[in-house]
Amino acid sequence: MLGKLLGPQRRYLWFWIFTGPFVIGLAVFVYIPLLWSVWLSFFEARNTVTPTHFVGLANYVSMLTDSGFTASLATFALFALFIVPATYALSLGLAMLVHSLKFGRAFFRSVFFLPTACSYVVGALIWKMAIFNGVRFGLANTVLRWFGADPVAWLSTSHPPWYWLVLVTVRLWLQAGFYLVLFLAGLQRIPATLYEAAALDGARPGWQSFRHITFPALRATSVAVLLLLVINAFQAFDEFYNLLASSRGYPPYARPPLVYLYYVALGQGQDLGLGSAGAVILTLAIVVVTVAQARWFGLARQPAGAQR
Repeated sequence: MLGKLLGPQRRYLWFWIFTGPFVIGLAVFVYIPLLWSVWLSFFEARNTVTPTHFVGLANYVSMLTDSGFTASLATFALFALFIVPATYALSLGLAMLVHSLKFGRAFFRSVFFLPTACSYVVGALIWKMAIFNGVRFGLANTVLRWFGADPVAWLSTSHPPWYWLVLVTVRLWLQAGFYLVLFLAGLQRIPATLYEAAALDGARPGWQSFRHITFPALRATSVAVLLLLVINAFQAFDEFYNLLASSRGYPPYARPPLVYLYYVALGQGQDLGLGSAGAVILTLAIVVVTVAQARWFGLARQPAGAQR
């Protein structure tokens, strides 16, 4: 067995030396915990990770009939409804602006990409403490005072529209730069001859060129971006937890699935079996939505000339 892994004359030895630590780390910190979570979901596991009482599908039934969990899925749907199209439009628009520059393209690309390196926790705290802190001297309320408006309690859960503005804007700031880079890569792959041929046919630069050349040529990039945006929306946790965790009562409509599962598994109940069942359900939901989205966009279909 060892001889097959190392290959003839140990040709694969250096391959395993360099990749072995990463494979071990991936197995220890990702795959084994995933399998352990699936195993826990079939047991009553309160305050323990080594349960003995097998309950079958009872945890899954409890989660699917739990109004808190279903409300968290509705919160995700509302969050995705705002953040996915907003991020797509903003990143595409910024990418087209940066791509059209003749000078300073690398500078602006770096400036817009820089927030991506910021932690979601740090970004949420900046939004909470400096911009939308709800006091009269906060940046957002200072701007409102310039126009004669009253200060707003941005993070009060009794006024849902305002905290949604905070949640969406911080996510936009943190992730738009990453997708801008993806769109820039797609724009750079579009041959300039297409625009030249369109100009000869009478197409005017601007909306006509974008509609008939740029947007269709970015189809593969757009599909990848939308898939990543939906998956990242499912995984929303840091901004919700850090912006709204101190809110009194933490109402169900302010909790996405990961925040709700965090309180189930690591809250006062410490119900790891129920939390694991919810995590498995959420994982399956991500897989189903991703596959359905890919099939809807035709990502799984082969091009017309690819079949023989």
